[in-house]
Amino acid sequence: MKQHTPPIAALTLVLALAIGFHPSQAGAEPLLAVPGKTLYQNKLNSIPAGKWKAAKGQWEVTEGTWRGSQLAADNHGAVIRLQETYSDFVIDIEFKFEGARATSLTINAVKGHMARILITPKTVTIRRDDQDHDGPDKAVIFAVFPAEFKAGTWHKVRLEMVGDTLLGKVDDLVAWGSDPLFKTPKHNPGFTCGGQSLALRNFSIRQATLNPRWAEVKKDLPKPGEKIHRPVRRTKTRKTK
Repeated sequence: MKQHTPPIAALTLVLALAIGFHPSQAGAEPLLAVPGKTLYQNKLNSIPAGKWKAAKGQWEVTEGTWRGSQLAADNHGAVIRLQETYSDFVIDIEFKFEGARATSLTINAVKGHMARILITPKTVTIRRDDQDHDGPDKAVIFAVFPAEFKAGTWHKVRLEMVGDTLLGKVDDLVAWGSDPLFKTPKHNPGFTCGGQSLALRNFSIRQATLNPRWAEVKKDLPKPGEKIHRPVRRTKTRKTK
């Protein structure tokens, strides 16, 4: 009986998946971080459970993906977080707007928020968060990009944090920034959804080390604060009699 030998390409893919490598990363040059061991991986195709905690809103599974929606009674965007603590990492997630007005990938500090990638259908904002809300601390905006995210289309988000530096990437939009706060433990990565609704899939967290070429790589990226898109607000004109 003739034995069937699996193609080399198939064996390579199986091995890559076993060590935490994703086919979508093939050919991608490292930016801030060199991804390592997979710490957590979830396709987000089953009801949130375990260490996932939904603080606000409704989180369910629809068509094999998570669906987040804000509830009017909450008077707050939907929020869900993974109750874990990390040091240096790379987070990957895919999102699709289904009517929501905003979403964000966020990470908390020991006390308060640390940083986020905030996405609306028209903009991407990468920032260090305000630590004390009513106090003297203020959010630090590293970049605001114009964008066009149509409902029903999937997009990729990556958050890299190594040492005192953060890098955010949404599709081909990339920005970075540094802050001493980023050297502290990073708690409870999660997502928000403003309005109704949002789909999420393919979430992963991997260990990260500094790309030895980071000093060269960042020369080709916008400097922190260099790309601040300010949408033009339309003003209503009064009709003359």
